[in-house]
Amino acid sequence: MSAAFHTGEQAMQARAGVQAQMAQIGPRVLRDHMPDQHREFFGLLPFVLVGSVDAQGQPWASVLAGAPGFMQSPDPTHLHIGARPLPHDPLNTTLRDGAALGLLGIQPHTRRRNRMNGTARLQDGGVTVEVGQSFGNCPKYIQAREPVWVPGAPAGQIAFESPGLDEASRGLIRAADTFFIATAHPQASAGGERSHGVDVSHRGGPPGFVNVAGEVLTVPDYAGNHFFNTLGNIALHPAAGLLFVDFDRGDLLYLAVQAKVVWDGSLRLLRMQVTHARRVQGALPLRWATPGDAQ
Repeated sequence: MSAAFHTGEQAMQARAGVQAQMAQIGPRVLRDHMPDQHREFFGLLPFVLVGSVDAQGQPWASVLAGAPGFMQSPDPTHLHIGARPLPHDPLNTTLRDGAALGLLGIQPHTRRRNRMNGTARLQDGGVTVEVGQSFGNCPKYIQAREPVWVPGAPAGQIAFESPGLDEASRGLIRAADTFFIATAHPQASAGGERSHGVDVSHRGGPPGFVNVAGEVLTVPDYAGNHFFNTLGNIALHPAAGLLFVDFDRGDLLYLAVQAKVVWDGSLRLLRMQVTHARRVQGALPLRWATPGDAQ
């Protein structure tokens, strides 16, 4: 494998005073394959988050869903996902042979999550991802709601699309305790370093943790594992894609944003200017139990 962290990640780690520590930890936890427990974990899930990049270099956060078992790992360096993109998901236009992808497998009710990025190969009515980098994440800030696959759910319909937000979209964001963010290293869309590709990650907190002011969203960057994958990508390539889920109705809100990291003493903020919004009603064929308290 190449260096565990790219220059953007290293710069963020240095600013936070953890670069030397992460230089030791990174090579031990960042793998070029999936351990068996990760391979088995993906096979249990009814959905997976996917980060991709369009032809203009804009990252998008997406979701693929299916009955548990729709993902299978035939060997430690490949994961086959037997699902097609949901209607109106940006993945319909970004998913192609050779595309750089970031994956996040998350099991909210057990607060387990594992991440992987790699290269897509379209085959067998789905996509096989060849592993570039694989690692686990800590369970903090995950709301413990359990998803259930609903076969035969009707296809979603676009309810709103615009360069900015409408009030219904702002309401969904203000009520959210969870969102997902996709970012990319500048080389990702050009077929650069396999371990420096596209990333998709989880952000969580109490409802209202995302501040909405017009078209600007601001969230605190809570203490995490100090990998700084998301912020490191943003340091080099400020475009990002967000995905908000209405867990009661299955609505999905896809956002394209321009992001920047704001340092205020020991507190880090992520500030994001919305440049495009697409809200799809009833898009996600999953139903969710009431969450427990996040840890």
